[in-house]
Amino acid sequence: MTSHVPPGTEKTRRYLPKLRYELLGCALNGHVLLGTDAAELRRQDELFARDSGGLRWYRCLRCDSWLALTPPDHPVREHPSPRDEVGLPLRGKALRDRYVLRLIAIERVFHVLALGAFAAAVLLFANNRVVLNQDFTTILKNLQGGLGGPVASSNHGVVHDLRSLFAISITSLYLVGVAIAAYAVLEGVEAVGLWLGKRWAEYLTFIATIVFVPYEIYELAKSVTALKAVALAINLAVAAYLLLAKRLFGLRGGGKAEQAEHDADVGWPAIERSTPRPAPRPAPEPTNPPA
Repeated sequence: MTSHVPPGTEKTRRYLPKLRYELLGCALNGHVLLGTDAAELRRQDELFARDSGGLRWYRCLRCDSWLALTPPDHPVREHPSPRDEVGLPLRGKALRDRYVLRLIAIERVFHVLALGAFAAAVLLFANNRVVLNQDFTTILKNLQGGLGGPVASSNHGVVHDLRSLFAISITSLYLVGVAIAAYAVLEGVEAVGLWLGKRWAEYLTFIATIVFVPYEIYELAKSVTALKAVALAINLAVAAYLLLAKRLFGLRGGGKAEQAEHDADVGWPAIERSTPRPAPRPAPEPTNPPA
């Protein structure tokens, strides 16, 4: 079970500081307070709201901070909502995983944009290949005539690559464009699923990522560039995170262990565990009866 310490009392670490994602969530979205619209508080509400000195103290259900506010002037309900009707925010590792998965989802969105543009370019080229081939041939002849000799006899360079591109059949170009577009759609599905925290999206992203790692290693072995190295490092990090931290394919206990971790950090029992308990009151001293 995850150990809990009072908020703000975690031992600081110099080289690997611990990031409290609850504070980050409240900085981005505000505190999650319960009972701000209630006229009265009951004893069972002391877990998240208390009256003291004419003020009402509310506990954030995400980061455990207490805020002092005045009681509502125009309450809309008599008591705070029942606990079973309250949607509690994510905390602990579950919240951390939500941010990491959404960061991966944003990275997949960039993939979608790049692949979509590439697919559109390929399909546009296939649709206008005949006209573009004529223009390319005319420009190449003019260059050769102006320079007094052939300039495209080499088997290397941009001109050779363009000749090879125009040699591809229109059918093959359409198939390539459709395949790239389909992969862009797949990346989009991954992004949506990861953003929503779906388990199936974690499996889909892992498989779609790991399947291209051998090709990326092969390309990196042919020629080392910073872009190739960074892309490979990101994909390996994503695959390792999904496999180990998210316990895919039954690793480290699988989905049951993942759910147990989630339940340990999220829900009313987790909030109760992180609630400071009052010190026991000293027993009254016995009084001696008068003689």
